[in-house]
Amino acid sequence: MKPLKAIAFMLTVMIASSCKDTNHQNASETVSEGQTNIKIEKDMNILFVLTSHDKLGDTGKKTGFWVEEFASPYYALLDKGAQITIATPKGGAAPIDPSSDTPDAATEATKRFDEDTQAKAKIANTKRLADMNPDDFDAVFYPGGHGPLWDLANDSTSVALIEKFNSQNKPIAFVCHAPAALKNVKDAQGQPLVKGKKVTGFTNTEEAAVQLTDVVPFLVEDMLKENGGIYSKKDDWAPYVLQDGNLITGQNPASSELVAEKLLENLK
Repeated sequence: MKPLKAIAFMLTVMIASSCKDTNHQNASETVSEGQTNIKIEKDMNILFVLTSHDKLGDTGKKTGFWVEEFASPYYALLDKGAQITIATPKGGAAPIDPSSDTPDAATEATKRFDEDTQAKAKIANTKRLADMNPDDFDAVFYPGGHGPLWDLANDSTSVALIEKFNSQNKPIAFVCHAPAALKNVKDAQGQPLVKGKKVTGFTNTEEAAVQLTDVVPFLVEDMLKENGGIYSKKDDWAPYVLQDGNLITGQNPASSELVAEKLLENLK
């Protein structure tokens, strides 16, 4: 009996040891996953795509990107450790819409931008969109302003870039007029990317309020509906953001930080 008891004891020890090793391994894997998540949060690489277009139709006035729609998400993401690259179709200086660079349009984020020489240098020296590789980034964000209605809506490089991000199931985010960049974007089946998806963007009534309905080449709300998007909105100028899968859209400038927050949630 003693030899049998000894064997049984040894087996018990071996099983206990095996369980201990397994538990240790699982704990290590959990810790490793936690560390990986932390690393992702610290090493987020996000591409911002701005317009290169600076003419407001035939009005003789200037346009470009809306400062708040860039600055608010920029700092919300930057302060969380994101690495941000800024690109435009032409590269070089990205035009700022003069209407967005006034005391009346100022926010805490725009005031911070006004004092931020590093951010201003990036805006003055953007990368060329054609040189950007979606594989190098975790997400893409398009700030608005009226400029995208003329260039990004029809830019084949931008279209291909969004389609690539989407095929990789990475977050693709747009605010205000920036959903214009989705006008010609298709999904894997060749259908409009927004078809059957919940989306928002600058409303027809907001466009009428700024008296540019007859100036812009198309209305964002109408385009999203015509492409099959399930469009919805809140009151004019109220913050409103929708997410459908990896697609994030915001209604107006006041929605820009909420869009950034949604994007962050999808990168954690």
